[in-house]
Amino acid sequence: TRCQPAREPAQAGQRGRPPLIFVISGPGGVGKGTLVARLVDRVGQLWLSRSWTTRPRRPGEPADAYVFVDPETFMAEADSGGFLEWAKFLGNMYGTPMPAPPPGHDVILEIDVQGAEQVLAARPDAVVVLVLAPSPEVQEERLRSRGETEPALAQRVSIGEAEVRAAQGLARHVVINDDLERATQELVGIVESYRTGLPSNCSDA
Repeated sequence: TRCQPAREPAQAGQRGRPPLIFVISGPGGVGKGTLVARLVDRVGQLWLSRSWTTRPRRPGEPADAYVFVDPETFMAEADSGGFLEWAKFLGNMYGTPMPAPPPGHDVILEIDVQGAEQVLAARPDAVVVLVLAPSPEVQEERLRSRGETEPALAQRVSIGEAEVRAAQGLARHVVINDDLERATQELVGIVESYRTGLPSNCSDA
């Protein structure tokens, strides 16, 4: 059976077409940040929203990975309605600013599952993509390699299992990050399919 397009075909930048919102979500250690950076590099007219956080910057972490702020600054922004979603996770606060993309750009959000739930509540048309590691062992190794302590690592893995269960009811697509190039191409295909009106999980058969 031929699938029906999710919307009228509309290329990014077309006048009058509201921005699409793509939510790249998943537990820590699955490689969301790397995939999103490659996606934005390869696909034009995508605007990546930088989340705010009160956690300290990790050693070697890029200064623009987040907007790093103190708790008082964060809560002042939250109280003023400046976040599309925000939550507390492992003792730190994370928030997504209200999207303000340049004209003709679609929005990419790289956030956790709790945040994805809030975004969908506010924007039911948002496209949630769940990114997973190929195995729990790979996820743990990735967390370890970015400097997580063993207690924090164990906590993240445990929380991640619950996040995956919750996200499976939210996500329109699941990408297994077992091969970086293949997973990147899969994400690119998902974004381009919604821009042209045909979801990538539809079949012409």
